[in-house]
Amino acid sequence: MTGNDKQMPKRSLGTQGLRVGAIGLGTMGMTMAYGAADEPGGIATIRRAYELGVTFFDTAELYGMGTGSNEQLLGRAVRDFRDDVVIATKFGFDLSDPRKAGSALNSRPEHIREVTDNSLRHLGTGHIDVLYQHRVDPDVPIEDVAGTVGELIAEGKVRYFGLSEAGPDVIRRAHAVHPVSVLQTEYSVFERAVEADVLPAVRELGIGFVPYSPLGRGFLTGAVKPAAEYPANDMRSWDDRWQPGNYERNLAAIEELTALAGIKGITVTQLALAWLLAQGDDIVPIPGTRDPRRVAENSAAAGITLTKEDLARVQEILPQGAAGARYPEAVMPSW
Repeated sequence: MTGNDKQMPKRSLGTQGLRVGAIGLGTMGMTMAYGAADEPGGIATIRRAYELGVTFFDTAELYGMGTGSNEQLLGRAVRDFRDDVVIATKFGFDLSDPRKAGSALNSRPEHIREVTDNSLRHLGTGHIDVLYQHRVDPDVPIEDVAGTVGELIAEGKVRYFGLSEAGPDVIRRAHAVHPVSVLQTEYSVFERAVEADVLPAVRELGIGFVPYSPLGRGFLTGAVKPAAEYPANDMRSWDDRWQPGNYERNLAAIEELTALAGIKGITVTQLALAWLLAQGDDIVPIPGTRDPRRVAENSAAAGITLTKEDLARVQEILPQGAAGARYPEAVMPSW
């Protein structure tokens, strides 16, 4: 199996030398949040993504709920071309109590080291390319986090330091201790909060930006149904954007975006990804899928250019993003 990076333009993330394909791949949904895990489909999708020029793959300790299953899946999938790709994973949650998984935090230095060693073993690799703090831990100074990751970089276990869902103050404090290469935060035509002060801050500091959920957790694919029609182990069953009232308003917006995409001869998914790429050449979205056909559709968006008129029309359709909160209050990231 060989990749062909001529099929996808590359972009720089930060100023430390990290370059990846313009569109990456998020693997969370292969093992959690979107129904039962699908390991064969996940591996096939990862390998197809590589064939299409995708070189940036995103996982996390959380996505295996401490078992390492998501990292192991990714490690197996890229084994034959590990040196050609960039693997990002994350620490920061306390997964010792399953009832608190996803809300309890732990970024103490000793825990960061423990999770990093586990991730290296699960991935079957000698180094992690990007190590993110998954969520800011209010009980641990960000300076201690940055210092610990800096030590891991000096030891050769990690190459680049990333943050996720951090605000400008935290980013600046971390960056002062060790250069932050990448910030990952939700961003899409559905979710625009980062435009106010987060994007300006990372651009001032020379930090790359990685939007997760760039397709609105699947809403921007157009293949949607009301919350009540999803199984309980699918996050869309409780996501506020799928609830009655919000769902209808968001669906109406999707229909208008789909009409615009049809005029251009592309899908609404490709329109949403092309819109993100048009927000700056320091942006690399990581849409998630477990379907090789979807990954081909997503990857093709890297070759689509939107006009000023197209971008203005998107803004007219969704001037402030989607209806509904992106997370329940109990797990809402805090900047």
